[in-house]
Amino acid sequence: MTTVALTPVEFVNQFYPNFWWIPAGILAAALAIKLPSIIRLWKDPLLRAVGGLLLLACAVFVFVAPSTIARVNRLTGVANFSGPWVYSLLTAFCAFCLLLIITWRNGLADRSDRTRRAMRGVVVVYSCVIAAMWVLFALADVPEERLRDLDTYYANTPYMREMIVLYLLAHTVAAVVTNGLIWNWIRTDGLDSLLRWGLKFLGVGYAAQLFFDAAKLTAVAARWAGHDLDWLSTAVAPPLACLSAVLIAVGFIIPHAGQYLHGRWHVRLAYHELRPLYQLMKTVDGDGVPFLLRATPELRLVRRETFIRDCLLPLARYVDEDRRERYHEAALALGHPPDRAKALAATAAILDAVDARSRTKEDDGAGARDTTDLLREIGAVSRALRRAEDLRAVRARVPDPADGRSLTG
Repeated sequence: MTTVALTPVEFVNQFYPNFWWIPAGILAAALAIKLPSIIRLWKDPLLRAVGGLLLLACAVFVFVAPSTIARVNRLTGVANFSGPWVYSLLTAFCAFCLLLIITWRNGLADRSDRTRRAMRGVVVVYSCVIAAMWVLFALADVPEERLRDLDTYYANTPYMREMIVLYLLAHTVAAVVTNGLIWNWIRTDGLDSLLRWGLKFLGVGYAAQLFFDAAKLTAVAARWAGHDLDWLSTAVAPPLACLSAVLIAVGFIIPHAGQYLHGRWHVRLAYHELRPLYQLMKTVDGDGVPFLLRATPELRLVRRETFIRDCLLPLARYVDEDRRERYHEAALALGHPPDRAKALAATAAILDAVDARSRTKEDDGAGARDTTDLLREIGAVSRALRRAEDLRAVRARVPDPADGRSLTG
């Protein structure tokens, strides 16, 4: 049995009925990923707008699927009712993108006349476009249902022709303006790296929309000239639309999801960095922090920090400030940078205090001390505990007056 390789056009035609569910699924997954943040931070208008944009984009691909088109036409009892409905969703998506980019770039605090005029103009123009499409569709005579090639099949039909051109021009203008805003924004100095990457994905996504519009317009214009280039509309444009939708979704998600993941990573890193000091403090207070199964990473970090500080407060009375200063001088003499030398000195002093506390009575010690530095630098102290060789070298340079020898840790 021989297999015949499919051309790209034949491949798209074969999978066309189910083709649209791929981007719809990706957009739905992106929306599901963002949904917890949207619910948790519902007062953030930009986050709500991103969620609305993903929902609208997902709706476009759901309603453009041939099976959905046929079902909508059947439910309404109007042949090709899905045409202006899908075009309206797509036009609304274009307007939504423009509004979001304008608001996102200028910031929520920007209430200048220019920004308000721009946003008001987008709403008015695209609302008129949607209304005009429905009027043109009502005037057109389109009795034969077309599930795939409505654009080209009725390209020469009065009123329907104008409706098709109107939606394509509105889509093209939105893509051009949005693309220009995005690439100008990318060239701005001082952008966050995650935002810049998100904008790059958006830029490529809207560039793909321009190629989509070019394929559609070329196919329609070919019909006007008496030629048949319908494959541009039915086989080339759909993959471009899918690619564009996925890139735009990724572009809007990257800055928000990236910042969220970046924050979570720093929380987990801080929690892990405090482990050595936490283990040391458990030798002072052996109970440690009780385990909570459903505690968030942020709560685990706060509880670990609180436990460490609670242990350091009574331990501070055993800290010998003179020896701490000598540890600092020893660390500097060993060539450590000032910040690291300070952390090594504090860590060595805390180790001495732990040893002193275990050898003396509860009420012994030097009394209340200023613990501000110790409580503020717990992260640096915990990291210094991992540098066992450096600690031994610093402590070895400062003799222990209790036994007349150098501490070797």
